[in-house]
Amino acid sequence: MKIIMLGAPGAGKGTQAKRIAECYGIPHISTGDIFRANIKNGTELGKKAKEYMDKGLLVPDELTCDLVVDRISQDDAAKGYVLDGFPRTIPQAEALTNALKKRGEAVDFAIDIEVPDENIIGRMSGRRACLKCGATYHVEFAPPKEEGVCDVCGDKLVLRDDDKPETVANRLKVYHDQTQPLIDYYTAAGCLKEVDGTLDIDVVFDKIREILGA
Repeated sequence: MKIIMLGAPGAGKGTQAKRIAECYGIPHISTGDIFRANIKNGTELGKKAKEYMDKGLLVPDELTCDLVVDRISQDDAAKGYVLDGFPRTIPQAEALTNALKKRGEAVDFAIDIEVPDENIIGRMSGRRACLKCGATYHVEFAPPKEEGVCDVCGDKLVLRDDDKPETVANRLKVYHDQTQPLIDYYTAAGCLKEVDGTLDIDVVFDKIREILGA
């Protein structure tokens, strides 16, 4: 079962991707996690990715395509996977389609989680992250036990640069310009399914399970 999660930054696709992965026993592959790990470790890829992410821009295709294709070729992805954060542009989607075609495979479901921009700006400006262990929280929906302190490792929580309202607004503009065309791409491919992301998180997941047929 090869699944792609679509939706604007902050729509909740990452949360749902993790739940899908746990439910169906397939890996959750997030380019965001890969980039953040590289940023934390100070690699050259991480430094380049950070320059784009801090400005709310998409990381260029050449920094992501080969990485993702290599990842889905690993043994734990033999039964399927959930891609979260890739593809983000038509060239990336075409690269993925071609890579899968060489293996006699294709994307089974492209699930688009729909949330209005104003909801997303409110959601993301309330997010807090631990740069040490990667845990994330929300001041309203998922607060830490102690304000400003990570439950997992006790380090300080911060509002990441890419979650600040002005950056989020720019990320949404980039999304609508570059990523929204993927809706048409996967509609044409016959695998697009849409879910209302403003609903309760459990209701959203139930609707996704209905789509996946389990």
